Amino acid sequence: MIKQRKLGTGGLCVSAMGLGCMGMSTAYGAADESESIATLHRALELGITFFDTAEQYGPYENEALLGRAFKGRRHDVVLATKFGFKIENGVTTGITSELGHIRQAVEGSLRRLGTDYIDLLYQHRVDPTVPIEEVVGVIADLVREGKVRYLGLSEAGIANIRKAHAVHPIAALQSEYSLWERNLEADILPTLRELGIGLVPFSPLGRGFLSGSAQRAENYPASDFRHLDPRLQGENFDANMRAAQAVKDIAAAKNVTPGQIALAWVLHQGEDIVPIPGTKRRTYLEQNIAAANITLSAEETSALEQALRQTAGERYSKERMAWVDR
Repeated sequence: MIKQRKLGTGGLCVSAMGLGCMGMSTAYGAADESESIATLHRALELGITFFDTAEQYGPYENEALLGRAFKGRRHDVVLATKFGFKIENGVTTGITSELGHIRQAVEGSLRRLGTDYIDLLYQHRVDPTVPIEEVVGVIADLVREGKVRYLGLSEAGIANIRKAHAVHPIAALQSEYSLWERNLEADILPTLRELGIGLVPFSPLGRGFLSGSAQRAENYPASDFRHLDPRLQGENFDANMRAAQAVKDIAAAKNVTPGQIALAWVLHQGEDIVPIPGTKRRTYLEQNIAAANITLSAEETSALEQALRQTAGERYSKERMAWVDR
């Protein structure tokens, strides 16, 4: 069984690895509800307690899926969800943390998840038009009402992390972090540790690049999140494939998969870090969980970090980068 870790200083205990559920609702190709639910149930059997979703995933479909999957098992799971995108006619058209919208979004999430409380509620993206102190004030009221247990931020920068934490304790920051994307190391991660905030890395496998399954962007359908990924395009793809060879080499030497090496590296970065690799299939789930038992030597760690010290290309398209608070 996988060990537990703490996020923040308020007592939120979760499995040392969570499960990112976005891909179960069409973001990475066609959905298969029966396999997705089987994967969620298998995760519980293997000790995963921490499940990550958002109103935007689907939109709305992913929360409803988790609600169906965990009906009657609510107290076995820690549910994290997010608000903060403007969704119109089933399409994400921007970001919003308009104060009246927050309560509306939370009520919708509670209904779809089939629960009367959310364990960890994130602001999905910082809305520059609404002071984050006011946003956190509204969520703090929801904590007092028992509808939310802990607060989180996603892709927030240092200034807003500090402002938010001064209003109400923040348990976790969710952001991309992996061998493939290490922008947090210079400033964000030290700030989190100073304040006692946990880190929940999404895409710890680099959207398939570190596991060896990534293809060129143009090979994915337009509906797939990776179709517009700059790192999977042209010369960037070629350069990143060469860099990722180091992961494959160490994996081969240890007789494990490249994805397991990439996850082991993230898990080795600190007890305050809980990655949430996403998958919608039991096979990959089981591979991911096995990474918790892999030990990396100092030499192996150094070789990985040297090879992947600079990834080619921006991590999002210009439109998506505009929503990142950096």
